[in-house]
Amino acid sequence: MEKGTLYGVGIGPGDPELLTLKAVRLIREAQVIALPGKEAKETVAYQIAVQAVPELENKHLLAVAMPMTKDKKELEENHRKAAEAVERELEQGKDVAFLTLGDPTVYSTYLYVHKRVQADGYPTRIVSGVTSFCAASAELEIGLVENSQQLHVIPASYQIEDALKLPGTKVLMKAGRKMKQVKELLGQMDAEVLMVENCGMEGQRICRGAEEIPESAGYYSLIVVKEK
Repeated sequence: MEKGTLYGVGIGPGDPELLTLKAVRLIREAQVIALPGKEAKETVAYQIAVQAVPELENKHLLAVAMPMTKDKKELEENHRKAAEAVERELEQGKDVAFLTLGDPTVYSTYLYVHKRVQADGYPTRIVSGVTSFCAASAELEIGLVENSQQLHVIPASYQIEDALKLPGTKVLMKAGRKMKQVKELLGQMDAEVLMVENCGMEGQRICRGAEEIPESAGYYSLIVVKEK
């Protein structure tokens, strides 16, 4: 039996109208839809995609637990289990569309599964989605970079002091629990600071200036730092 193909499908940052035509087609065509979470229909990815593809409600859904942790052993175990779950479907000749927020190539947990499945000899494809920082910039109605300016995309849950000294525009992703420290650092900078929380989703909020950013801002918060 011919093995199925794993598609890592970027579904954009939150607005269901930002799903690409290709993403919609693959969701409709794939026999199995993998979703990152314990309960498939409770995942953010499902709740976004089902608005654009209502028939998703009746598809074969595969919940793939991806707990947020920096424990390397735990991560390794989660990725192994996820890859094995996907491979069981692929072995039956079923195509699997693994839905991931934003674009699969930007800080996506999906990539760990993709690399494992690919290494095990199964066909794989990555399907681009609209990135959160491009969507956030559109909501803010600003350009990210112009002329010779540089763009730096920074995972804000790590040490960012040196990264904030880089020239050009800085995009801080996934500040989450470190928002208080991030806000303090930004308050010391002579820069334009803008934040979009829950971009394209219910409860979207825009903050202009470091002082406006709440320390309680959620996981889906993205900060743009522009040179004045």
